Amino acid sequence: MSPYGWRRLAFLATLCSLLLLAVGATLASATPARAGTSTQVSKATQDDKAAPTEAPTQAAALAALLRADPVYVTDQLPRDIPRSAAPDFAKLAKRTGVPTYVLVLPTQTSDGDRLLGAVHDRLGRDGLYVLVDETGVSEAAAFGVRAPAADAFTVTLYELPYDAGPLLSFERFADVIAQGPGKAAERADAARKKYGGDTGEDVDKMHIDPVDRDNQSFVTGIALTGVPLLIIGLSPYVRRWWRRRVTGSSSTRVTGSTSTKEEAAPRRLTARRVEAGLAVLVAGAIALGAALLFGQDTADATPPPTASDLSSRVERVADGLRESGPLYSDPESPHPLDSEQRRELVDRIKEFDQGPVHVALVPQLSEDESGGEPEIFVEAVRQKIDAKGDRGVYVVADPLTGSIDVVTYDVRIDANRIAFDLPDSIRYGDDDDRSTDHQLGERLGDLMTFLDKAPRTKHAETSSIRMDDKPEPVEENALSPLFSGDFWPGLMVGAVAAGLLFGIVAAVLGILRLAVPGLRRPRTPSTASATASFEAPPDPSRDYLRRTARDELQALATEFDPDAALSSAVRTRVWDCLDAATLLADRDPDGHVDDDTTPADLAAAIVLARVGRSALVGADKPCCALNPLHGPATGWRDAQYAADDQRLRTIPVCAQCRVLVTVQPRLAYTLRLTLPGAGRGERVPYEEASGPLPAVANGVPQLIRQVREYAGVQ
Repeated sequence: MSPYGWRRLAFLATLCSLLLLAVGATLASATPARAGTSTQVSKATQDDKAAPTEAPTQAAALAALLRADPVYVTDQLPRDIPRSAAPDFAKLAKRTGVPTYVLVLPTQTSDGDRLLGAVHDRLGRDGLYVLVDETGVSEAAAFGVRAPAADAFTVTLYELPYDAGPLLSFERFADVIAQGPGKAAERADAARKKYGGDTGEDVDKMHIDPVDRDNQSFVTGIALTGVPLLIIGLSPYVRRWWRRRVTGSSSTRVTGSTSTKEEAAPRRLTARRVEAGLAVLVAGAIALGAALLFGQDTADATPPPTASDLSSRVERVADGLRESGPLYSDPESPHPLDSEQRRELVDRIKEFDQGPVHVALVPQLSEDESGGEPEIFVEAVRQKIDAKGDRGVYVVADPLTGSIDVVTYDVRIDANRIAFDLPDSIRYGDDDDRSTDHQLGERLGDLMTFLDKAPRTKHAETSSIRMDDKPEPVEENALSPLFSGDFWPGLMVGAVAAGLLFGIVAAVLGILRLAVPGLRRPRTPSTASATASFEAPPDPSRDYLRRTARDELQALATEFDPDAALSSAVRTRVWDCLDAATLLADRDPDGHVDDDTTPADLAAAIVLARVGRSALVGADKPCCALNPLHGPATGWRDAQYAADDQRLRTIPVCAQCRVLVTVQPRLAYTLRLTLPGAGRGERVPYEEASGPLPAVANGVPQLIRQVREYAGVQ
């Protein structure tokens, strides 16, 4: 071979070596260093070859933004991540200990990992690349640095609740990165084991929602009325029940002690005041405690946006349309139009004869300044372009979802046709066969054709309805006050619940009294005090009369001490009453009420025993004319004594009957004592009963004489 041939072979070999070295260097620089994974070729390099007109344009714009500042926060999410929070993200990024590049963007429809790889290729700087969206850290990759990105992402995903927010999510991510690969891997494994593969659902959420606030208000209302009412109603009831259990018959005994009604009334009044004061204190404590415990006033972790946050994107789009012509494409988002489609669309716009056409390829999100309402966005942009309001056609095309919205201002096009007749194929596209660019290029061309063919009107029309009711960011996340909404129904439910609980407790205590012998109080009817007012129904049954006669006789025998320092008149009266009552109810005498004693005789025995007990405390007055079982009267009142007699008669009445007689004297006869008759269900007025009982109307001495004659004793 000639020397020339050898030199040519050497040159070719050298050239091949240089090509191999260049390819190797390219592969090494495009390989992300991931914890726990082998070296691999960057997906971004592969995808760039398949789609040269999509991600590279977006990636190049994002790379330029990161070149100016390693932390970029979009202006499209002011309701969730305001741009004013960028210093907080930058401060957290420094915790990682490695160069960190943060992109805070709306949720991407394309692969986030591919986007980060493409941005890294355009920026040409090694480091940790993190993509954050509305929910938190959504993707992370390490290029040329040793950082446990995958483990940090796993920990963030599992350990935090879904409502933690982007800032807290990135803070947890940065802290795990700073711990290093070893501890990060251990923490990720522990998170997987603890939550069993669930993505944070088992973690208690950090913020409440409006439904939770309604529940808090409802429970607060129930507690605020239910607990104080229980204290006021249930406490006295339980206290009286327990006192009767503890003191037994001594609490119901009428004796000559100093525990009089006048002395007991102040004690009861004091107890009631204490209970009322306690109820007020508890109500105040419940209200204060609920206000402190349920003090949340917002439904999420989003810091409130500033006025600049809410106007930043509108100003950016308005400046782009004013300076760059009729077509503006959001640099942060995928670019669905290639250069040829852009030129064709601009040419169609220039040929339109009904005023300027402004096309904005900008996402419309519920988290943006307009709340996802394209017409509100258009109106804001229009006012920024021209303070007087520029006429023309405004088109908003969403590069993320592919939707197209059209709003017209003062153009000679039928507004109804724009609002209602725009075909869905233009407005929404073909959902069944949608390409990655949503076919926006073709659909925008079809829109211009639709506008060219739209009927012209005689006068200029506007399709905009002038929407200006966009939700305020602070107000839409604000929770209703605790003491509002369901708090008011809760107050009523609390009162009802207190009544039900009172009934349940009363029933339980009643069952205990019957079921537990040690809790069963003596059957001696209670008395008021020194006034000797006894309780008795107006229509007692035979069993009631028998039990009461036994208890009253036993009580009188226990309380009467013949050797006590009593006056002769009192000792005689008590002895006569005890003797007469025994003659009626226990003729044997064996200490038990006779089985064949009639209801009238039982009633007379009760009257005599109670008169004797009253005499022991100095109450020596006629018996109550309406119901002698009530004991001595406390005064005289005019009352209708019988249903068939309309006259008012002045009769002695006890304290119990006096209340009704004073208010309704015509109904006094309804309180008159009746006794079981011979027939089933028959009731007999006590004045008409057989035996000595009717003589009580003429006084106790006459009743005693009638009993002795009735029993054949002189």
